[in-house]
Amino acid sequence: VFREGRAVALLDFDFAAPGRPEYDLAQLAKMCVPLDTDDDARRTGRDGLDPFTRLRTVADGYGLPANRAPFIAAIQDAIDVGTRFVQSRVRRGEQAFVQMWEAMGGQERSERRQGWFDAHRQEIADALE
Repeated sequence: VFREGRAVALLDFDFAAPGRPEYDLAQLAKMCVPLDTDDDARRTGRDGLDPFTRLRTVADGYGLPANRAPFIAAIQDAIDVGTRFVQSRVRRGEQAFVQMWEAMGGQERSERRQGWFDAHRQEIADALE
């Protein structure tokens, strides 16, 4: 969405459905902050970014309330749901998902992302205070 020639919003209709705002924001954070290891962030061209400051910016920009524990839980949910979604498509042999899964590092990448999130959960909570 543009206003006076300036981008002010992004509409993403991929998998559009009613849902919790924190979950939608968690999906955005998972992909764009990014919440990932340095090596995996590098693979997507998002290395060298400060995930904690960027996550705080996302939460503040969206206007999340002071209690941001539900947002952290939604991030964990987004990681879990996203992993299961892609795994189910890979098991069914959907080539686009198989290729993406393999190119991004497969199960090992999923485990690295979860490990990163677990190892940095307190830093994430501190950044969101």
